[in-house]
Formats: sequence, structure tokens, C-alpha cells
Amino acid sequence: MTAREDVVAALEAFTPRPIERRDLKRSAVAITLVEEDDGPAFLLTRRAPTLRRHSGQWALPGGRTDPGEDAGETARRELFEELGLGLDESTELGVLDDYATRSGYVITPVVLWAGAVGELTPNPDEVGAVHRVPLALIDVEPRFLTIPESDAPVIQLPLFDRFVHAPTGAVLHQFREVVLHGRPTRVAHLEQPVFAWK
Repeated sequence: MTAREDVVAALEAFTPRPIERRDLKRSAVAITLVEEDDGPAFLLTRRAPTLRRHSGQWALPGGRTDPGEDAGETARRELFEELGLGLDESTELGVLDDYATRSGYVITPVVLWAGAVGELTPNPDEVGAVHRVPLALIDVEPRFLTIPESDAPVIQLPLFDRFVHAPTGAVLHQFREVVLHGRPTRVAHLEQPVFAWK
């Protein structure tokens, strides 16, 4: 079982790598840990099918950073806007490596501890569905594919009889490595599938 103090200790032992790219927009995602009867889980969404970009894809709550915000503020604001879950700064446990996307963003993954939460209220304009995913389900080995469009491997994280791709798949794989196993695995080099490049 992974308790809050275990997550904190794992993140404190890890040195995240930022990416400084003035040509890319800043954004953040929330890896939100919740307490379930059978242990901790995290919140994962399917993006609403009506969205213009990346509709229907697996995603962590998140989005573009507003002026004056840090990554934690962005992650918590987006979590509230997407799922109606409001958390304060004390719930921020740490961050993972930045990830630069093909669509023009640098994502900072922020780990939040929400504890026991009741019913969520997804915003139907942004979220098609929300899942509380037990941590054990991402404690698996990903697949790495080669594609002709890139020299970097494409990561595929198996989940729900499907595959989660980067950036979400890369972020969750690093969370598994760092928090569940104490391994400082890097993922910023992992490629997105071509359909996510735009």
C-alpha cells in the first residue's frame, strides 16, 4: 500500500528535470491521488468527444498555465474546472520531469494528494468520463514501438485493454518508476504517436 508519506519520500528523493523552451507554452497536469477502499488510486479522464483537439483521448486533468501561475496552481485550477474537485496548496506533494509535446507545450506533472473524495462533477464540455484507477493497474511494463517519423521510441502503457500514449502514458510510467519503485527513470525522450502531433 502506498501512503501519502511514502509518495512524499519518493518525490523528495527524486530530482525532477525542468525544460526551458521559450518557443513552447507552459502547462501542467494533475496526478491526483485519492483513497479508495482497496487502496490509493489516481484520477484519469477521457476527453470529451466534442473537443476540437485530442478528443476522446486518455488524459490527466490539466491545461495551459495562466499568467502569474506556477505549475501547482495550474494543476489544481484545471482539476477543479474539469472535475469539480477543489484542493489547496497543502495537497501538492511534488513534481515529475517536464515533458515537451509535439503540439507546442511543456507539461509539468504535479502530484496531488486528495485523500478520500466523494462524487465528482465532471465538466461535460471537457470530460467524457472519469476513472479512479488503482495504482496497481499502472505497475506494468509498457511497450515501446519504433516509427519511421522519429528516432525516439513511442511508449504505449497498457490500461483497460487499450494503450495510453505519451504524454499521459509517459507521465504515468515515470510516476510508476519514481513513486512505486524508487527508480529515477527519465521519460522526456519518449515519443508521442503521430496522431497526437497536432
